[in-house]
Amino acid sequence: MENYRNLGDLRPGAILAEDVFANTASPIARKGTMLDMDHLEVLDLFGVKRVKVEERIVNRVQHDQRDTPAGSMTDTDLDQLLENKISRTADLHILYNKAVNDYKREFTSWRSGVKLDIAKVRLLILPLLETYMEHRKMLVVLNEYSNRKEYLYHHAVSAGVLTAALASQLGLPKGITLQLGLAGTLADCGMAKIHPPLLEKAAFLTKTEFAEVKKHPVFSYQMMQDSPLLRQEMKLAVLQHHERLDGSGYPRGDQGEKISQYAQVLAVADVFHAMTCERVYRSKESPYKVAEMLKEEDYGKFDPAVLDALYEIIGTPARGDQVILTNGDVGEVVLTNPGRPFRPSIRLKSTGEEVDLAAHRSIAIEKIIS
Repeated sequence: MENYRNLGDLRPGAILAEDVFANTASPIARKGTMLDMDHLEVLDLFGVKRVKVEERIVNRVQHDQRDTPAGSMTDTDLDQLLENKISRTADLHILYNKAVNDYKREFTSWRSGVKLDIAKVRLLILPLLETYMEHRKMLVVLNEYSNRKEYLYHHAVSAGVLTAALASQLGLPKGITLQLGLAGTLADCGMAKIHPPLLEKAAFLTKTEFAEVKKHPVFSYQMMQDSPLLRQEMKLAVLQHHERLDGSGYPRGDQGEKISQYAQVLAVADVFHAMTCERVYRSKESPYKVAEMLKEEDYGKFDPAVLDALYEIIGTPARGDQVILTNGDVGEVVLTNPGRPFRPSIRLKSTGEEVDLAAHRSIAIEKIIS
């Protein structure tokens, strides 16, 4: 038998009786998935209220702990833990949306000539940075929140969060991490000085138009240069966040050691989020495909240490993981590939066929779902 259940009433072990969509082209959870607390957090984060589940429940947590000694987690403890985690995830979603809306309001004021108030931006982003440090597994779905119409605002907030996450993964001190998160959020504030139609144009920009857009790091730097609330090295990182180690970036074409370490952290966060989002002139790519592209196709442009940190943050597929591929197929990782961590061998759920992603470059992992 099957029935609909409120998300808040579900416990780990419930099995989905149908695919779950959340304004997405692909399901965020597939029929037959045995829900655990991570699944429940993701469903809640996407605003899913009710799902169709099978009557049978596999209590995986109790099964795994049936031989544990007295004092181990009880059903009451599990219920309380699940309630607390879902509550924290809901709080995270609220914080994110609030930050985007607050940033949009500030950006609109900058367009009208109001001076940048870094204190306001710091106030809107710091609570989100602190919270995301405890929910790193949600970083890989930041691109799902964005939309073409309001990409600019989502990108600012997400770039700040990703920058802080990378800094933390690299072992930088907390003070530096939070300053970098703030710098990542402000990196594109200079877009407020760009003619709005250029930012909304669906067609490719002309050479002249692109030259105008490429001025935004300079505008960003100018807008923040007099504020004591952002360290000078962070302001330099903002100016350089579109520079590339091989000299192919802008606005000055700096290369190698002329580009600060902090700018390299901002650069990876900025381009990773941008490439994984749908924009007015380009469709989005899988986070795992983008991470792979940054290391292989864009070799020499980014700091390898920062890319390694990105790999750690988004997580590489492990044997037994259930994944959705970019062609819509669902499967299980049966063999990992240390040389190409995002190119494992997948056994397709529909046919049982084994597909080596290293040999099928047109297919990539879209999501790791369990």
